[in-house]
Amino acid sequence: MLDVDREAITDGPVGRVLLALAAPLVAQNVVYVANALVDTFWLGRVGEDAVAAVGLSLPVQSLLGATVVIGAVGTQILVSQRAGDGDEAGARRVAVNGALVALAVTAAVALPVVAYADEVAALLGADPALAGATATYLAIVTAVLPVGAVGDTVENCFTAYGDTRAVFHVTLVGVLVNAVAAPVLIFGVGPAPELGVAGAALGTALAGVAGLLWVLGYAAGIGRDTFRLTRDAFALDAATVREVVAVGLPLGGQRGVSELVRVLVVGLVAVAGGAAGVAAYTVGARVATLAVVPALGMQQAAQSMIGQNLGAAAPERARRTTTVGTGMVVAGFLALGALQLLFAGEIADLLAPDLTATGRDLAVTYLRILGASYWALGGTYTLLAGFNGASRTRTSFVADLVKYWAVRLPIAVAAVPVATTVGAFGVTVTPGLGWGVEAVFWAVAASNVLGFLGLSAYFLYTTRRGMFANAAERAAGGEADATAPEAADDD
Repeated sequence: MLDVDREAITDGPVGRVLLALAAPLVAQNVVYVANALVDTFWLGRVGEDAVAAVGLSLPVQSLLGATVVIGAVGTQILVSQRAGDGDEAGARRVAVNGALVALAVTAAVALPVVAYADEVAALLGADPALAGATATYLAIVTAVLPVGAVGDTVENCFTAYGDTRAVFHVTLVGVLVNAVAAPVLIFGVGPAPELGVAGAALGTALAGVAGLLWVLGYAAGIGRDTFRLTRDAFALDAATVREVVAVGLPLGGQRGVSELVRVLVVGLVAVAGGAAGVAAYTVGARVATLAVVPALGMQQAAQSMIGQNLGAAAPERARRTTTVGTGMVVAGFLALGALQLLFAGEIADLLAPDLTATGRDLAVTYLRILGASYWALGGTYTLLAGFNGASRTRTSFVADLVKYWAVRLPIAVAAVPVATTVGAFGVTVTPGLGWGVEAVFWAVAASNVLGFLGLSAYFLYTTRRGMFANAAERAAGGEADATAPEAADDD
């Protein structure tokens, strides 16, 4: 029922095909987020400090994850366009060189973080009780970042070809490994030592390695025949590397500017709310990550569908994919947000039952504020799919630059007392208003809503100026135009 052939992607009913493509990706992302929630679930039974230690490291992990996007998503967009144009050899060449880009870029940033994990934890403002555990978790998880980057890049090639079930299988393998390894290593079961926070990190690392091995097996033709890497594709191609970087770098920049703000915001939370505030923020962040899973799945499906339709010279169908997908996500996320508003307390108790009374109250407050903005958060993902699928990846970068730096961070600063030195990078904040950690929660929700409204207006403007038609012309023109993907849209 969920199989989608190449003809359906360019000719079938838009809504139905998009749902069929997205369903395995949504399931994959549910499993992926469940993999992350495993740590919070088990460490929530160790204590509030354990949850806070992992929470402090999350923004740094996400910031480093921006480098993964350069190779992984840049590769997906270009492979989908090659597939739509029938260029199988070109698609395989992009896949191999995109994986090399992902490996090189992530290794370059991961090695220094592993070597200086203690210093990074100190920059985050971790107090002595949290610093050691934060550094340990961060070092272990970061060490396997290049492994995950290569795996994500190869997975995205299957997504680009419409084989989204393969991606689900790979992620399922990873979460099963972590689901078994995490409690064993955290609490010490049988001969395994009790490692606490370090055990949670090791479980995550083992899951990443297992996922990479599984997807490489698929790419070798073991169990799948939709996308396969052949021996002739394994050659460094400088032009293809430049093309992947040209498309992926703005997306990496987009992720980077948003995640850097998250690092600073965690510092604000630590100052304004202490361990209870950080734990509450961590619970909210984990739940929000799970909540956006359907939107992320729709975004990944839409990017591949839009890219293939542009490669097949069907720009109007690419536009409809974006608008239909956004409408579906906004409607669904209104209902999802309402459920979170109603059951915020139960969600907090399930994830972290050992929070203090203050921590629980703050977690419930944050979950309710987040739920009210879910419709905008989800809709942003599918709107950005339209720009990304058309290779207008710089738009994503600018949109997040405004959303996070012009809206979220200035409001969040109001949380801290006047003239407070914020732990993250030792930044002195003079215009703090002492509004309390709840101001950070409202900053997140406000930036979600204003970001969606602004991006919607810009989408209408660019489509009227022929964004998709110009993108289809560039896709037909081949690699020569790929390094300047947005130049023609303002003609």
